[in-house]
Amino acid sequence: MNPTTPTPPGAQTAPSTHAPLAQAGAATAAVPKSRWVAVVGIIAVVLIGLNLRAGITSAAALYHELQTVLGYGALVASFLPTIPLLCFAFAGLATPALVRRFGVEKAILFALFLLAAGLLVRAVPTTGALLAGTVLAMSGLAVCNVAMPAFIREHYAAKTSLMTGLYTFTMSGGATIAASVSVPLAQQLGSPSLGLAAWGILGVGAMLGFLPVVLRAHRKSAKTDKPRVSMWPLLRTRLGFLITAIFTLQAFLAYGVMSWFAYILTATGLSASESGIQFGIMQVVSVAAGMILLAIASRTGMMRPALFAASGATIAGVVAMLALPTSLAVVPAVLFGLGLGIFPLILVIISRSGRSTAETTALSTIAQSLGYLLAALGPFGVGLLHSATGDWTLPLLMLLVAAVALLMVAFLLTSQRTPRTTGPRTVA
Repeated sequence: MNPTTPTPPGAQTAPSTHAPLAQAGAATAAVPKSRWVAVVGIIAVVLIGLNLRAGITSAAALYHELQTVLGYGALVASFLPTIPLLCFAFAGLATPALVRRFGVEKAILFALFLLAAGLLVRAVPTTGALLAGTVLAMSGLAVCNVAMPAFIREHYAAKTSLMTGLYTFTMSGGATIAASVSVPLAQQLGSPSLGLAAWGILGVGAMLGFLPVVLRAHRKSAKTDKPRVSMWPLLRTRLGFLITAIFTLQAFLAYGVMSWFAYILTATGLSASESGIQFGIMQVVSVAAGMILLAIASRTGMMRPALFAASGATIAGVVAMLALPTSLAVVPAVLFGLGLGIFPLILVIISRSGRSTAETTALSTIAQSLGYLLAALGPFGVGLLHSATGDWTLPLLMLLVAAVALLMVAFLLTSQRTPRTTGPRTVA
């Protein structure tokens, strides 16, 4: 098959070297040639994944203690949780320029430096240091978010499902561990600020673990002009628009559900501890669901069923929240967890899209920057509608509409009319 021949997304899900996608990416993929290089690369991906949500969930668990110790008001308290999404939206826009100028490996190393530095700055027990460190760290996360699909495409084009699964599994694991131990860690250190900053050590570890990958890429890099890909014309292509739409909808739903699920359960009768247990069940199920759905999607022609399963589970979860009593909260918890498993599927789609690493980076940038910006409306909209109506029915119906739209976009994205290689305009 000619690499530029348009082929449907749903038909390019197998990660084997016999897949059409692997043929399309053969010219640009730099698959590790030795076992040592492969092992180092896998370790680096694991370390990066562990970092990409730990800085967020560790802070979320300590917000109450931080406000008590630092004494900031309601405005800062409301702004802190929105910083990650805003940084993901705006700082991520710088990623294509960084990748083009320095290469994807050095761009990720720089992002890890920002992440570690920002987390360590939060050791200073002042509100200014907390805000500045959070912005710095989340900006590093934003670059990593956008660059990782391109990194996986360039180095593991024949194993995108496997490497994306490893990456997202460790990301979810890091988030869960950080949320669980951040409070006792802060208590042991005697300060919530030090409890936050301790996660900077993990960021430093990721930098050191990724350094061999960067050095090898630097030695092998060719001194040639790299094409610049304009990302904004992507929104005028079917592929670019649909990838952006599906990323936006899943992020809208994910942050809307994760921000309010436990709160809704508590407000409708469960104790705070019981609501926390249900939230934990949702997170654990989401990790397993991501792995299972990736295994399904890695088989030829199975990406669409995997996307449908995740989207359908989210729809069923919202319906369960509307129809079932709070005593059966475990049902929507499991269903929402299954629905959250769609995230790694979308990263695989991004990694396999475009004709080059530059195009993949552009797709990732536009999808994640716009997606996270619009996703901020999810938790905000749920809270606003609840405040206006005094009830949870309308906010849940809003999530239901978004979940149905997610299913429809998944259908369009995996149709025969959506070519995987229809991409952005390349500028010399």
